[in-house]
Amino acid sequence: MPGPRRYRNIAELPAVIPVFPLAGVLLLPHARLPLNIFEPRYLAMVDAVMSDARIIGMIQPKTPGQDMAPRPALSNVGCAGRIVEYAETEDGRYLITLAGLARFCVRAIRQETSPFRQVSADYSSYAQDFDSVNNPEIARAKLIATLKPYLRERDMKIDWQSIENAQAETLVNALSMICPFEPAEKQALLEAPGLKERAETLIALLELANASSTPATGGGTPIN
Repeated sequence: MPGPRRYRNIAELPAVIPVFPLAGVLLLPHARLPLNIFEPRYLAMVDAVMSDARIIGMIQPKTPGQDMAPRPALSNVGCAGRIVEYAETEDGRYLITLAGLARFCVRAIRQETSPFRQVSADYSSYAQDFDSVNNPEIARAKLIATLKPYLRERDMKIDWQSIENAQAETLVNALSMICPFEPAEKQALLEAPGLKERAETLIALLELANASSTPATGGGTPIN
């Protein structure tokens, strides 16, 4: 098996990539996504890319609940990731981790001879995804203030020391990926033009969720 290939810009990314449609699951540039692969068509997909570019496009079905459909309609934008960790289990599953590289627009769905889907990917709108982000200014205090009641309502635990110390990009991307937003909301986070806009979208989604939540009653402990 060839050694891992490094990608430095969108010109080096393959024009045709296999895609993994998964509702509510988000991969973002410079972030990592662990996946448990067990369906035969996606096991075949991993086999194919491991001997080639190691690139998989994460994308959401246009209609939630269509993940298991043979040919679900796809969202217009996804994110390409490179397999950076790979392991096989005794029961035949693959445990992989994707490192997000760049977003792409779906220009065409290929006529498939393989069991998995492939698309013609256009990365031209997202060339900046390869750029380093030097901890740009975001509304961190507002983000944390809206995050606390959101997590408390859902009984989700978090390492607040890590939150305080995290770089802006790491913080915004991690929260965008792990918070259980609706698929359309996840797509809005993916399609935000840059980190500042993604942070603003994240705050707006947290505020909306907080406003629609039923106030907790009795026995609660504030998150500090």
